[in-house]
Amino acid sequence: MSDSDLSFPASVLEPLDARLADLVALYEDLHRHPELAFQETRTAAEVTRRLIAYGYDVTTGIGGTGVTGVLRNGPGPVVLLRADMDALPVTENSGVPYASTVPGRMHACGHDVHVTCLLGAADLLAAGRDRWSGTLVVLFQPAEEAGNGARAMLADGLYSKGLVPTPDVVLAQHVTPFGAGLIAYCPGACMAAADSLEITFHGTGGHGSRPETAVDPILMAAAFVQRVQSVVAQEIAAKEQVVVTVGAFHAGDTANVIPDRAVVRLSVRSFDPNVRTAVLAAIDRIARAEAAASDAPREPEVKALDSFPVTVNDEAVLNDVNENFTRLFGAERVFAYEPATGSEDAGELATAAGAPLYYWWLGGWDLDVFRTALAAGRLAQDIPSNHSPHFVPVVRPTLVTGVQAMTVAALSRLDGVV
Repeated sequence: MSDSDLSFPASVLEPLDARLADLVALYEDLHRHPELAFQETRTAAEVTRRLIAYGYDVTTGIGGTGVTGVLRNGPGPVVLLRADMDALPVTENSGVPYASTVPGRMHACGHDVHVTCLLGAADLLAAGRDRWSGTLVVLFQPAEEAGNGARAMLADGLYSKGLVPTPDVVLAQHVTPFGAGLIAYCPGACMAAADSLEITFHGTGGHGSRPETAVDPILMAAAFVQRVQSVVAQEIAAKEQVVVTVGAFHAGDTANVIPDRAVVRLSVRSFDPNVRTAVLAAIDRIARAEAAASDAPREPEVKALDSFPVTVNDEAVLNDVNENFTRLFGAERVFAYEPATGSEDAGELATAAGAPLYYWWLGGWDLDVFRTALAAGRLAQDIPSNHSPHFVPVVRPTLVTGVQAMTVAALSRLDGVV
């Protein structure tokens, strides 16, 4: 992109005002109709319809429900823009008029924002193709929350079968509970690796009145849950960033029966591979030790559910794109932030291509509310986080900033025609 002024991106961004009402309607429709991982058929159909109308070569059903659009526009780099599509098994409690109409499902992580913003950018970039040269790939990915959506698309031949040209760079964004209109970034490792585990503890069932005749798996699992919290505090150096969270505990059906098994699900977030190995080994050790201490009839079963790699931003690409973010939004709206212990699989699309990644955060919360909470030191208490039943980003200026950011990021990596 031309470094001289903003005339180049401004000309591409100019139609956004006229398209905004349609994008808002799209976003609200997606929010009303959330779909879980690998079930995003309605979302994928709307994405497909729009990409065809914009003039993209579209491929559907990649990795189940994934959709790609390719716009070849002369010589130049191949730039891939990615959005995830899946919702969460969360019951919405936001009170917005366009709340989820599907019981027990909600776009609680903002993937409806991501889809809307990428479609908006895809439209602007197609309409403004006389101002850039290269190949644009827009990718709508299933099952980010499950941790294997990107992997499924890759396994289905995304690059190996030439479903899309191998990108020279991968760009993505995620809406967060920062102030709307803000862009946050983190050089290097920006999001943690994640491992989710399911551990089944085995006991021997019995009558609640005679615990001495049984081996109680609930007591066994409860002791594990308490003890596993000591791993980070006692076995990992304080300088390391590690999180161990038990998110599910299932056992028994009634008050007077000791069940024969208890199932615990937990997640581990880490940045260093050696630390990750140590934590996973400690969890396995503690599970087996608690089972032995309870004289369990058999060792616990430890099952890996999903795994995300560390998300690593390429600093050269980050700096290049950020120069253009700053030029468009102003330095006060673009700021550095610390690495997040959340996890992502967008990096797998870059790693498989041998391409650099830039993954930034898009503010989505009311700016005045955010600033008030920040000043009071109450962000955690007053601003709902992703995955909360209350997490619904404000429509404006979130969508405008998100479309602009995706468009300008793409233009910064494509060849410009001045």
